[in-house]
Amino acid sequence: MWILRLLKTGLLAGVALLLLYQAGLFILVIWYGFYNPSSTAVMQQTLRELRRDDPAAQLRHEWVSYDQISTNLKRAVVASEDSNFIGHSGVEWQDIMRAWEYNRKQAASGGSAMRGGSTITQQLAKNLFLSNSRSYVRKGQELIITYMIELTMSKERILELYLNFAQWGIDVFGAQAAARHYYKRDAASLGPSQSARLASMLPRPAFYDQQGDTRYLRSRTATIQQRMRLVEVP
Repeated sequence: MWILRLLKTGLLAGVALLLLYQAGLFILVIWYGFYNPSSTAVMQQTLRELRRDDPAAQLRHEWVSYDQISTNLKRAVVASEDSNFIGHSGVEWQDIMRAWEYNRKQAASGGSAMRGGSTITQQLAKNLFLSNSRSYVRKGQELIITYMIELTMSKERILELYLNFAQWGIDVFGAQAAARHYYKRDAASLGPSQSARLASMLPRPAFYDQQGDTRYLRSRTATIQQRMRLVEVP
């Protein structure tokens, strides 16, 4: 009986710690609805990895407000990453199931290309609090944080945070740093083709930062530029 009591006590303690952790995350989500983070979990993870080879490595990042980001870039990112961004409540379950089925087939055939099926809000949840690792536990936590974000933030704030912390290169984070790095201009003055190209880079930012222009990137850029006028942004 004493073993059962210990197990029960340990289980209750574990549940209490889990609930406390989730409550702490919820408070942080509310805070980020009004105050800008100085960094994110993915930024910190990236910096640690870069400093393994170069202890002096730094990230390039500069916060800019929503109205200082070109509408072209907002439209391009929504067209590329989450065309129903305005309409959904954080998660597109059909996209997740399609991505799961695709990944299952890829694994069965020995393929390495994977799909995420994540909305912009899910990507923001991952960027702010989690990591780039792939696991069912991380995905589950991502979904919980996603609903927290959608519950407490406006779509405009979600997109503002996402555009300021998305990775756009090996050490490049946020729209302003990306605009400076690739086009030597501010995020506010990005044109349609420049914005479409930046949006095309989002799934593999470090790769395209190193490889530069590719046939796929040109094709994807053209497709996104055609779709930009069809999407709605906050």
